[in-house]
Amino acid sequence: MLFRHILAIAILPFTVTVLVPWWIAARSGIFPTLSASAGALILQAAGVVVLMVGLLLFFSSLRRFAAEGLGTLAPWDPPRHLVVEGPYRFVRNPMISGVLFVLAGEAMILRSRPHAFWAVAFLGINMVYIPLFEEPLLRLRFGDAYREYCRHVPRVFPRLTPWASHHEDDHAA
Repeated sequence: MLFRHILAIAILPFTVTVLVPWWIAARSGIFPTLSASAGALILQAAGVVVLMVGLLLFFSSLRRFAAEGLGTLAPWDPPRHLVVEGPYRFVRNPMISGVLFVLAGEAMILRSRPHAFWAVAFLGINMVYIPLFEEPLLRLRFGDAYREYCRHVPRVFPRLTPWASHHEDDHAA
């Protein structure tokens, strides 16, 4: 199971949050530097916080996928059980939200418009991919439990209060 997770992470979020940003930085001549102005330093400090929140959200979601869903983040090795606890009570795609936070944090730390554009592009790609490809498969796999979950929990931008499932077996579809 550990190898499956490492492979999925290496192929998907590592590419999105490390390899592509590295390529953007190299291509754009952007190097990590500590800014001299107070405003830019505040932006960079906020970027570190945003990045850390993203990592926390991503890894807490990943842990739930493994422990409760018995699967990985990869479309070729999806969870076998619907996960609706932890960060999934606030947003249906907390891993994607976490990756978006990481990308936004990187753009802020580097003070980089190309990295900010990459974060927006990644959001756009997922706003198309998730409803067209991922969600139909989840509806087929988890049926009414997933449809009920979708009625209460937003796709990418979290709700302010946690959703409480009224079905004890929502996660064991």
